[in-house]
Amino acid sequence: MKSRHRLIALLVTLALQCSAEAQDHGEQTQIKELELEAVREQISALKQSMDRRAADRDRITGELQDAEVLISETRIHLKELERQRRFSEKKKSEVEQKLRQRESELAEESRLLEAQVRAAYTSGSQERIKLLLNQHDPATLGRQLAYYRYFSDFRGRNIEAVNGHIEELAALNAEYAREENRLAGLARARYAELTELGKAQEDRQSLLGVLQAKLGEEGAEIERLAAEEQDLARLIAELSSILSDYPISSEEPFSKLKGRLTWPIAGSLVYDFGQARAAGLKWNGVVLAAPRGREVRVIYHGRVVFADWLAGMGLLVIVDHGEGYMTLYGYNETTMKTAGDWVAPGDVIATVGDSGGQARAALYFEIRHGTRPVNPRGWFVRSPKTG
Repeated sequence: MKSRHRLIALLVTLALQCSAEAQDHGEQTQIKELELEAVREQISALKQSMDRRAADRDRITGELQDAEVLISETRIHLKELERQRRFSEKKKSEVEQKLRQRESELAEESRLLEAQVRAAYTSGSQERIKLLLNQHDPATLGRQLAYYRYFSDFRGRNIEAVNGHIEELAALNAEYAREENRLAGLARARYAELTELGKAQEDRQSLLGVLQAKLGEEGAEIERLAAEEQDLARLIAELSSILSDYPISSEEPFSKLKGRLTWPIAGSLVYDFGQARAAGLKWNGVVLAAPRGREVRVIYHGRVVFADWLAGMGLLVIVDHGEGYMTLYGYNETTMKTAGDWVAPGDVIATVGDSGGQARAALYFEIRHGTRPVNPRGWFVRSPKTG
């Protein structure tokens, strides 16, 4: 009896410990969520500060940002509308197939019912009485009565089946009509989005014309590139400071992956690391030309710390891989992640574009260790194609 009491006491103690641990885990999760939200707010405040700095330099940069962000959002909406259209078309096709099948089944059931009704009419309405009067053999009479009951039951089931098919056909026709209306609505929405996209692209082209004319002035382009490089360096430094209390841990440290990584896209090399860019300025990463809309994949485990528009970089995604290493993916058409998202190798984080006022669709890719740009060439299994 005493051992039983000790066992019960032990179980109660364990249950209380588990409950306390679960509560602690829940509280820790809640704290981490609050911390993550605080980090997002810090990054958002940093972004707003950088936007103000860029706007102070020139009005065109801010307007270019607005136009390119609108283009990105519109393209995302168009992709979602296309996904919904494909889903609706597939559903409509399935409903149409069911309609044809049910119509065929209804025709067959109707044919059988028509034959039964004709047979019943021909034999008259006194079937059972005729059987009783005409048959003298009880065994034969019993078999015929059983057959009559079976025939009568089958006719009743046949009528129920016909009614069921009619009801199902009515429901399928209503569903088909709903999908037709849905597709018509999607077509209207797509037209509106395309109209907005066209206007935003015209605005962008106009702004780029003004910007190019402004940069034509002697020294203006170099000043702008230098200012944008300083903005990026400041962003990296500020992000490193904000995230210093939130280290990244993965299966293998990023520093051990040299020579084993895969490029984020299949593209042709346009500009290489260290190549001269303008007087006194060099490329801190590589530019890979690729078709617009091609998926950009993250090269290793990490956490997205920035996914927004930045002057010179356009729509930019920055991923923190730990040990002070970050990878940058710029010029994107759209971004698929937000700050705080965890990513794994091969996850799609963006699509190739020409944001940031670029003249062609390409990806800007860079590796940073702390605030220092790192030559990415030695980190990958093979060299990129040369265009």
